[in-house]
Amino acid sequence: MNKTKKGLYLVLVTALISGVAVFLSKFAVQSIGNSHVFTTGKNLLVGLILTALILTPFILPRLKKIKFNDWLKLILIGIIGGSVPFLLFFKAVSLASSSVSTAFIHKTLFVWVSLLAVWFLKEKIGKLQYLALALLFLGNFALLGFKFIAFGYAEGLALIATLMWSVEFIIAKRVLQNVESEIVAWARMFFGSIILLGYIGYLGLLGDLVILNVNQWLWILLTSGLLLGYVLTWYKALKYLPAVTVTSVLVLASPLTTLLNGIFVTHKYDWGQIIGSVLIVFAGGLIIYSFKQVKNVTSSVRQFN
Repeated sequence: MNKTKKGLYLVLVTALISGVAVFLSKFAVQSIGNSHVFTTGKNLLVGLILTALILTPFILPRLKKIKFNDWLKLILIGIIGGSVPFLLFFKAVSLASSSVSTAFIHKTLFVWVSLLAVWFLKEKIGKLQYLALALLFLGNFALLGFKFIAFGYAEGLALIATLMWSVEFIIAKRVLQNVESEIVAWARMFFGSIILLGYIGYLGLLGDLVILNVNQWLWILLTSGLLLGYVLTWYKALKYLPAVTVTSVLVLASPLTTLLNGIFVTHKYDWGQIIGSVLIVFAGGLIIYSFKQVKNVTSSVRQFN
């Protein structure tokens, strides 16, 4: 399997994980009672697992080859990707009346990444991709029932977190040119966890993390497993594919979150949600098709030359 196909499969898995994770996170935060404690516990566990992975003989020698500037970027990824936006986003999830509104804002990630990727990474967006991006946004809007969300404090926190993640992914795309995806994922969670621990220590919440009951730890274990799968598949896909393609396909998580919310929370699934889901799936397919077309044309030109 070539890297392009592998990247597409990986980002589809990432979208599946994301759709489930966003839905479950609201219940996890409610069970634990404090979004900061939940975020720290979840991210710390993933950071420890990835640290164990990094210390294996297969990856550890590669750390010595990382340049100083890349180390600075990895630390920055931990700050703006693995700590602060998590605190903001899961605080938003705990405050929002529905996980759909925060999921919608998070899924506008492709808009901000596309803008930044064109400017800073010099990625090209064709006519089909522009059409797909417009359909993605329209589809997400339809999921809300063609009505504007009540943009309050929770949604503002989710937007700030999304913008920070957008910047992080552009930096990560640059770093992935020289550094293995597993190391980037580790740096995000390891350095981010250090900051999170310091923050809840400052708030006097470390004790709350220690005294979590079995049910609360089960929620952390479940969401940690999803987060681990997310970061490993996401960064590998980002290494293989353009940032615009990866973040656009990730929007396929939105219909899944909405479907789960309709089945288990609201117990309804209206026509707006059906139309939105169809639009998003179609747009996701269009993104994949247009990317493959560009790859085929590029390969043909190289062979001809």
